[in-house]
Amino acid sequence: MNTPLVTPWTDSVSPTQSMLWQLMTDEGLSPYSWSNGPHDSYAAHSHSYNKVIYAVQGSITFGLLELGKQLTLNAGDRLDLPGGVVHDARVGAQGVICLEAHKD
Repeated sequence: MNTPLVTPWTDSVSPTQSMLWQLMTDEGLSPYSWSNGPHDSYAAHSHSYNKVIYAVQGSITFGLLELGKQLTLNAGDRLDLPGGVVHDARVGAQGVICLEAHKD
């Protein structure tokens, strides 16, 4: 995993937290939940590990500064974010609930 990748939710059924949790655990991941209020933001930073993030509810936009791109997650969308990628984030108007796990 070298480039951030968004996998959009394509199922006609809206995702639930338990559905997304199960997808992650089936993949051998150990998810945890976090949330932020409307328009919260994170300054530019990076992580030393690979992350998998699912938006459960609401939305969040990640700015990939070195790539000059923005990736928005809505309910059910997945972001695979490689370690070392500098990014910031801004939460949408409805806030956001996400599931996250570290991936080897």
